[in-house]
Amino acid sequence: MKYYEVRFHIESPAEMMQDARDIVAALAGEAGFETFEDTDEGITGYVQQAVFDKPMLSSLLADVPLPSCKVTFSVSEAEDKDWNARWEENGFEPIVVKNTDSGANNGKSVVIHDGRNLPQEHSSQANIIEIEIDAKMAFGTGTHETTRMMVSALLDIPLRGCRVLDCGTGTGILAIAALKLGASLAVGYDIDEWSADNARHNAVINRVDEHFTSLLGDASILKEVTGSFDVVLANINRNILLNDMETFVSKMAPHSTLLLSGFYMQDIPLLEEKATVLGLKKRAQQHDGDWACVVFSKE
Repeated sequence: MKYYEVRFHIESPAEMMQDARDIVAALAGEAGFETFEDTDEGITGYVQQAVFDKPMLSSLLADVPLPSCKVTFSVSEAEDKDWNARWEENGFEPIVVKNTDSGANNGKSVVIHDGRNLPQEHSSQANIIEIEIDAKMAFGTGTHETTRMMVSALLDIPLRGCRVLDCGTGTGILAIAALKLGASLAVGYDIDEWSADNARHNAVINRVDEHFTSLLGDASILKEVTGSFDVVLANINRNILLNDMETFVSKMAPHSTLLLSGFYMQDIPLLEEKATVLGLKKRAQQHDGDWACVVFSKE
């Protein structure tokens, strides 16, 4: 899949640069950008050529809510490379997501690792759920705030025997976590063929592949998926969530749960309004910095 590399040059006071980077990334995410890297001048973002809308990006950046900042950008064709090469070469430190003792999973913790850097104290403990991620050109190693919050929210849900739908599955980390926490099956889909393949690969590594199906496509592919789901997961940018939420709800069983992340705290009212129109009720929310995660239920 071909990508554009977009270099965002941010003119900002030094003390505001990180906030400016976060805001520009959030706005670019609404235009379909999938991943970002910090640079000395601002950030570099990557977007699929098939979905890139330059006028839309320009319009979004015209509304950067920081008067003292100015943002310009340049576009070039990205080289065909592995976006997670750093993880593959050096690995990453294990990420531990803990549950409270009052949660649905009795104080269990999830440890996400690369298969090389798992400390002995995290290995083979009854209250530890291990997830090994071999990230190849896919988002979701557990290092991002939204991924960690989604895993944390899963730890609060009774998943035994549940059917799970993972929208924008990336590396498959959320579907794999759900299966290891007792879900009976999981279906994931992603518009990126590398992600769909990588999710399937990671399911094999974690020995849950017999219960996991990875599909290539966007939300429209759910027309080909039979049955309904008890838990629906979507860690995607705000605009896609707003566009696809009706499709998500159409696949939700009665008394099911919808977990959403990939957006900022200020986006919650828009998503809650859409969810209410679709008959959902907000049950919980959490945040990590400006990033947010919201749990809805269908009666």
